[in-house]
Amino acid sequence: MQNRMSLTMRFTLLLALCLGATGAFAQLPNTPLRVIVIGAHPDDCDLGAGGIASIYSSMGHQVKFVSMTNGDAGHQDMGGGELAQRRYRETQEVAKRLGITYDVLDNHDGELMPTLENRLAVIRKIREWKADLVIAPRTNDYHPDHRNTGVIVQDAAYLVIVPNVLSSVPPLTKNPVFLYFRDGFQRPNPFRPDIAVDITETLAKKVEGLDAHTSQFYEWLPWTRQDLANVPKDPVERKKWLLAAMEKRSSLTPEIKASVEKWYGPEKAAKIKSVEVFEICEYGRQPNPEEIKRLFPMLPR
Repeated sequence: MQNRMSLTMRFTLLLALCLGATGAFAQLPNTPLRVIVIGAHPDDCDLGAGGIASIYSSMGHQVKFVSMTNGDAGHQDMGGGELAQRRYRETQEVAKRLGITYDVLDNHDGELMPTLENRLAVIRKIREWKADLVIAPRTNDYHPDHRNTGVIVQDAAYLVIVPNVLSSVPPLTKNPVFLYFRDGFQRPNPFRPDIAVDITETLAKKVEGLDAHTSQFYEWLPWTRQDLANVPKDPVERKKWLLAAMEKRSSLTPEIKASVEKWYGPEKAAKIKSVEVFEICEYGRQPNPEEIKRLFPMLPR
């Protein structure tokens, strides 16, 4: 009798576990989206798309960040290989915190050029990742590395589907959608907020990722602004300090508010405080609103 009861209890427990697992996995996508974000330095992707990266990851999709340079110039007290290694370690900590992968190419910070070699490297990354969505900076920017990253990705946008270019890596059968990060530059043309994603509830997670870039957000960038003395020493307090800065950075301009209302409706839009926004690049596939919602499953249906 005891054996029968034991078997019954085991079966009941196993069934409960299976049903629980089924419910959990039912929330995962049948075919995960594959998103690749390409920035110039080992914190650029995080700033432009850290919020949506966290959301994609939590929904079971795959995200890769790629830095085109190793960041070996971005500090006031250290540089070269020592700094590059430190910044690489920071990217890997970000990857753990956000649930993504993070690659760093070994180009010198401040010296990135739109060469054939770099173009082929980007084509390789996009193809090997089998990207559905590619996000990169516009070519309107104060930093030459940012501008040249934009040029390199634009130059790769069509060629990722051309079999005779980098023939050692199979071409994509469908051109990805290419997007630009948000920026505030106005000339020769301002950023256009085609897609807006609410990150109000995810901003703290984004900051958790940015917090791993100690060399940048608590040392180098405050130093460039002559604000280093105001960075809190306590880890908890400085994360709050960084969160306040990111709340300001991700706030809504009138143009962005209009985009938020388009995607969320006026009622929901009124409650949204922080967003990440993107412009559709002319050089990739041109998505219709329905495909945009498929590529951004966090948007309301």
